[in-house]
Amino acid sequence: MTVPAEPTAATTLDAEELLRAYELMRLIRGVEKAAHDLFLKGLVKGTTHLAAGHEAVAVGADLALRDNDYVFATYRGHHHAMARGATPTECLAELMSKATGLNKAKGGSMHLTKADRGMLGSYAIVGSHLPIACGAAWSAKLRGTDQVAVAYFGDGATNIGAFHESLNLAAVWKLPVLFVCENNFYMEYTPIRSVTATDNPAADRAGAHQIPAEIVDGNDVEAVYATVAAGVARARIGDGPTVIEAQTYRHYGHSRTDPAKYRPEGELEEWLERDPLDLARKLATERGVSTDDLDAADRRVDSQIDAAIAEASAAPDADPAEALADVWADGGAAWRT
Repeated sequence: MTVPAEPTAATTLDAEELLRAYELMRLIRGVEKAAHDLFLKGLVKGTTHLAAGHEAVAVGADLALRDNDYVFATYRGHHHAMARGATPTECLAELMSKATGLNKAKGGSMHLTKADRGMLGSYAIVGSHLPIACGAAWSAKLRGTDQVAVAYFGDGATNIGAFHESLNLAAVWKLPVLFVCENNFYMEYTPIRSVTATDNPAADRAGAHQIPAEIVDGNDVEAVYATVAAGVARARIGDGPTVIEAQTYRHYGHSRTDPAKYRPEGELEEWLERDPLDLARKLATERGVSTDDLDAADRRVDSQIDAAIAEASAAPDADPAEALADVWADGGAAWRT
C-alpha cells in the first residue's frame, strides 16, 4: 500500500512554470481557433463546443495533478485533453475524422480521450461522468493508492440529479475526488442564475453534503492551480472530496450553431478584458519572464498549429472497416446476433 504524503500545496508558480502554462494555454487557444476555421471550411465533421476562454481552468488544474491521476471532462473538453498531453495534430485529426485522430475518428469533438494519461473521456450526456469519476476514486481507495479523480463539468450540470447523487456518495465514502465546475454562467443559452436558486450553483450546494467548497477566478491560472492543489492534497491523505467552482466565460457560443445573441451587449467585451492568456502573460512578466521568451513561445505555438493543420489535413480518412475495432472486447459485434 502506498503511504500518502502529508498535504502540502504550493500556492504560487515560478517563472518557468508560468511560461510553460502560458505556452500551453496559447496552444489550446490556437487549436480552438483552428477547429473553428476548419469547421467553417467544412473540414470538421459534426459540431464543436469550443473552450476558448476556459484555458486557465484546464492548465491550472493539471499543474496540480500527477500523470496517473484521473480526469473526466464534458463535450467541451478539447482543453482538458490537451492539458493531459493530447497533441494539436491528433486533436485536429480526430475532429476531421482522420485515421490518425486521437481516437481514430471514433470520438470526434465531444469524446476526446487520452487514457494513457488518465484522461478517461469527454462525455456528451450532461453530468453522466460524475458518478464515473466517483468510481475511479473508489478504485484508487480500494487499491490503496493516493490517486485522485477530477470531474470537470459546466454550471448546467449542477441541476442534474447525477451531480447531487455523486456529491452525496463522495461524501459518505470520503472519496478522493474533486468536482470542478467551469461556471461560464450559461447553461447552453440560458443564464444559470435565472433557473437556479443559489448564486453559486456548485459551491453553494456543497455544504448540504458537508463537502468543503471554494470559488476561484477561473481566468487566473495560478489561482486555479493553488485551489486545485489544496483540494488534491486533502484527497491524497484521505480527507475526501472538494467542490471547486471556477468562474470563467466562453468566448464563442455554446456550439457552432449558436451565434450567442442572447448575451447582453458589452458582456463579452468585459470578459475579454480579463482574457486568461493576457492575465497569464502579465503574471509571467511580473515573475521575471522576459517579453522575448513570451514572444518566442508565441512563435513556437504558431508553428505547431500550422504544422498540425497541415498534418491533420493530409492524413488518411478513417477506414470504415475499423469502425467496430476496440468497441467490443473481441473487436466485433457478431455476438449480438
